[in-house]
Amino acid sequence: CRPIGACDAERIVRTVIEKTILEDPDCAAEIITLAPDQRLAFRPLKAGDAAMLTRYFLSLSPDTCGWFSPHAFTAEEAEKLCAEIESRQVIRLVAVTQDAEPPEIVAYFILGFGLGEGDLKRYGGYGMPLDQASVCTIAPSVSDACQGRGLGKAVMAQALSLARRLGRGRVVLQGGVQARNARAIRFYERFGFRKAGSFSTACENYDMTLDLAND
Repeated sequence: CRPIGACDAERIVRTVIEKTILEDPDCAAEIITLAPDQRLAFRPLKAGDAAMLTRYFLSLSPDTCGWFSPHAFTAEEAEKLCAEIESRQVIRLVAVTQDAEPPEIVAYFILGFGLGEGDLKRYGGYGMPLDQASVCTIAPSVSDACQGRGLGKAVMAQALSLARRLGRGRVVLQGGVQARNARAIRFYERFGFRKAGSFSTACENYDMTLDLAND
């Protein structure tokens, strides 16, 4: 058997952590305090969250839905996502209210592991080849009622902290960000994300990336 090198050891640790989170989501949970009477549990999505996730998806305005590219915000999608918790390619994270009944989801983030061929080709074209073993993607959403109140900032900080725990050195925006979404671009830039390049779909988009090793 060949000796285990440093890179192999890091991958083993990442695999163990990811497996632990899948088996015990609460080990990755954090309490976020926005105000003395406003506490949120930020944790991985669970199989029993379908009804709560459905309410969150259906509460979002057309504008908020339009900025989010990974999937539709529908009841059917909420049921599907909660039935596919065991996927090792993604960790879906939710911020859940703690000081009111019933608890409600007020933010939904996706941490994905590995990029599609199209993403790899685009970043390669920017002169920025990405290592699948050390990169992750992120896709955030925050309820309309909580936007502009500091929730997005607090949840993004926790999501990036989790990415570091999982040994990821670089984060890229899943699906990029629409060039016309100036508010979101400013938000990402405050966390250190930088534009890597642009691409077109139905509109113009920017690919943005964050180097966690140097932020």
